[in-house]
Amino acid sequence: MIFPESEKSVSNVNLTVDSWNNISKYVGVKNAFFIFDEQRVVGSGVWVKSFLKLVQNNQWILLSATPGDTWTDYVPVFIANGFYKNKSEFERRHVIFSRFSKFPKVDRYVEVSRLLKLRNSITVYMHYNKRTIAHDNNVPVPFDRELLNTVLIKRWNLYEQRPVRDVAELCCLMRKVVNSDPRRAHIVGQLLAKHQKIIVFYNFNYELDILLQLGEDLGVTTAQWNGHKHEQIPETESWMYLVQYAAGAEGWNCIETDTIVFFSQNYSYKATIQAAGRIDRINTPFTDLYYYYLRSNSVIDLAIQKAFNNKRNFNEHRFMAA
Repeated sequence: MIFPESEKSVSNVNLTVDSWNNISKYVGVKNAFFIFDEQRVVGSGVWVKSFLKLVQNNQWILLSATPGDTWTDYVPVFIANGFYKNKSEFERRHVIFSRFSKFPKVDRYVEVSRLLKLRNSITVYMHYNKRTIAHDNNVPVPFDRELLNTVLIKRWNLYEQRPVRDVAELCCLMRKVVNSDPRRAHIVGQLLAKHQKIIVFYNFNYELDILLQLGEDLGVTTAQWNGHKHEQIPETESWMYLVQYAAGAEGWNCIETDTIVFFSQNYSYKATIQAAGRIDRINTPFTDLYYYYLRSNSVIDLAIQKAFNNKRNFNEHRFMAA
């Protein structure tokens, strides 16, 4: 009942559809109703600043399957609803920062009961009859313990043959050792043989190189969605669609396959759930959807899993309260 042409719409409503990238164009608009698809107001960047200006003179609703991973993710929405004047006020009242970190790191939140009350007052859980059935499969993958110990214990950068500079580099190197193990790619090949058409989510460029080489070795069509390429889903009998979490966890969908493989873990519960939703669409012809999470029992993968579970529990608490 609503169209871009106001004369066709009920009550002469004029519909405009645009990208989050263009939100700053609308900060001067007044007396409109904005429907924001996906929760992109996290942090303090241009999108958040434009959002906070825009909502002062308009009605709005924010749609999201995963509103946030932590209380900090809710800050812009809390400010938009008038609960706090700014981020500083929120932090003064609710955030205890770690005393031993070189950068601002949240140690814990206080007055959580108030935060729960505020969140429950502005979120509406939309119940619906779900037709699809998700089959989550945790796939154990091996890793090279000797190489990992060289990085972790000896603090040695295997790839540049020098000492590890800091903790951040240490974590990145540990992930690279674990994720680069050739047996991980071999498991992807086995899953491809089973399902024929698979979407593979990855984090880093070196993982993309591994997956591209796998596709070449298997003679399988591969396509990509990342910061450099937005290629179409292949139309061949068998294919791999390689998607980088940060670039492709939202904003597109595919009903040509029932399978997603998570080649490496992502710290964000929000990003992972959004990624899983790429095949869980209303118009999918599949009832059973298959998700494969490749995880090792290395110290780095276990740490990521713990961080992920904390964020999952944070989100599930909201759904259980609905």
